[in-house]
Amino acid sequence: MNRITARRRHPLARYAVLLLALGLVGGFYTLVAPPGERADAAIASGRADDVAQGKKLFEQSCASCHGLNAEGTAQGPSLVGVGAAAVDFQVSSGRMPLANPGAQAPRKPTAPWVNDETIKQLSAYIQSLGGGPTVPSQETVDPAKGDKAKGGELFRANCIQCHNFVGSGGALTQGKYAPPLHESTPTQIYEAMITGPQAMPVFNDSIITPEQKRDMIAYIVGVREEPNPGGAGLGRIGPVTEGLVAWIAGISLLVLAAIWITAKKRQAH
Repeated sequence: MNRITARRRHPLARYAVLLLALGLVGGFYTLVAPPGERADAAIASGRADDVAQGKKLFEQSCASCHGLNAEGTAQGPSLVGVGAAAVDFQVSSGRMPLANPGAQAPRKPTAPWVNDETIKQLSAYIQSLGGGPTVPSQETVDPAKGDKAKGGELFRANCIQCHNFVGSGGALTQGKYAPPLHESTPTQIYEAMITGPQAMPVFNDSIITPEQKRDMIAYIVGVREEPNPGGAGLGRIGPVTEGLVAWIAGISLLVLAAIWITAKKRQAH
């Protein structure tokens, strides 16, 4: 009994008890955690070979701006915790790797080494660093399963201030802009909402649910196929271009009419 009491008073005893308690709590959680959550975590982190290949790609094409461990530098932000969805959006749309520094990374053709496999590998590596939003499933972003009418209401309430009511984009401050959505895939639209690239705010699931995001995707994709009632779409950026065209056309007609009238008067004299 005296030996047990003496060991309890040892300086390392408290640390041993703490480690034992943590081990018991971790083991208990592993047993009671739903299998789906464990599977989701494994999928989110990517396969080990994907992570390894993704690290090589990162070191070759991204580390010069984002740092060898994605910790960030003066040229690029930290990527720890941004998640696979942010990587998939930026790389698949050609915004990354960035060609030239500027106020905003424009959409452009993808780099020669970019394909579905390399994007998956790079995404798995970044996901393994600190978690973050994952790439949505095809069912989650399927426009055919969304409600266009509800999506239109949500889009007009949250997005038209920057992207225009049909997703044509618009100018922002300090050289930034809301890009047009005509070339964006359903997956890229969803990823933009959950990651908030460039000047865009993040719309997480507590603000706009996954079902509502799918409704918005259905509206954005559907409006591309709608005909222009007036004939020429004029960029679909609203009454500004319509008024400008009407003003230029009207002034031009008035000038031509004035020239024609004065020319007739000269001939009469």
